[in-house]
Amino acid sequence: MLLGKDCQDLDLVATLSPGELALLGFRLVEATSGSTIYFKQHPGYAKIEVTCIGSLDHLTEDLRRRDFTANAVAMHLSGAIVDPLGGEDDVKKRLLRACSDRSFTDDPLRIFRAFRFETDGWTMDPETETLISREEWKDALSSIPMERFSLEMLKALTGSAPERFFQRMVEFNVGAEFLPELFRMSQIPAGPLQHHPEGNLFSHSVQVLQRVATMSDCRMARFCAFFHDIGKLATEPALYPKHHGHDTAGFGLAVDFCNRLGLSSGHRKALAWISALHGKANLWDQLRDSSKIKMAEQAVKAGIAGILPLVSAADKPGGAPMAGWDHAVRVAGMNMRELGIDLEKLEAMPVKARPTYIMQKRIEVLRS
Repeated sequence: MLLGKDCQDLDLVATLSPGELALLGFRLVEATSGSTIYFKQHPGYAKIEVTCIGSLDHLTEDLRRRDFTANAVAMHLSGAIVDPLGGEDDVKKRLLRACSDRSFTDDPLRIFRAFRFETDGWTMDPETETLISREEWKDALSSIPMERFSLEMLKALTGSAPERFFQRMVEFNVGAEFLPELFRMSQIPAGPLQHHPEGNLFSHSVQVLQRVATMSDCRMARFCAFFHDIGKLATEPALYPKHHGHDTAGFGLAVDFCNRLGLSSGHRKALAWISALHGKANLWDQLRDSSKIKMAEQAVKAGIAGILPLVSAADKPGGAPMAGWDHAVRVAGMNMRELGIDLEKLEAMPVKARPTYIMQKRIEVLRS
């Protein structure tokens, strides 16, 4: 509201009893960390969450337990602002200041919340950065559920500068418990220097994410863009700087990677097939028509028909779009009638000959 933006949901602090909240339609959500909250869906807002305190005298104490001063500003229903930590000014400056020296030790996941906010134009002040850099967080982060980290990462991918989330993890050397792959990337060449002057795999992945982010707001596309070369992590160092077979290796690694992060089956399927297909997609103009159709068919099945051409174009500076891709996708999805196939003639053929005949029809339509 202070930034003049529409309110997406309401976070309330109340002195109501559990019984009163139940009568108002709120249900208790037991938190694994942080405060216990009461939750309610509302037709006018996405959701309403209520945190309970003993009395209004405890409000300032409650606000001091928040993560950043910008998130520690309250407003009475009458409209009066309660701002004991000067958060309103920080909101206007888009400045992240920790509410106390214990902000991160109370909940280490707040480190990744800070990185996530920075993808959307916020900046940590030096004192808050020091709170992160002066500590060793390995033991503290080991108790954080993987899903909480993954949620912050996925939210960060929707920011205007999503790459900053990963850059800050590397800069502060925090989060290897969740993304060990990230911290290996800078030690691995992206490929031969004539094709990858950016040098290492981390720099390459950042650049591909940046390019895709300028083309699409799709979170899945951005996720696949950053991790599209995950298969290169499997290359034996003796074979550097080349990564022969990284597309095949990437399929299995992507599945294991997404499973470990607790991501959806959609993420798992999308990243696996982006890993497997992006290399051939980069050679699109050199492929046979049958290979183009097969790639389009697989992309449709995997749900990446809109993502694959973005990653392919972003995989190198000035990368060109896959000319005719949309047409190939349409042809790959055509049924027998749309392809002009005589069903009686098809049924009269030997079963083994039918796929070749159907593919030839698709090629004819593609060329037309």
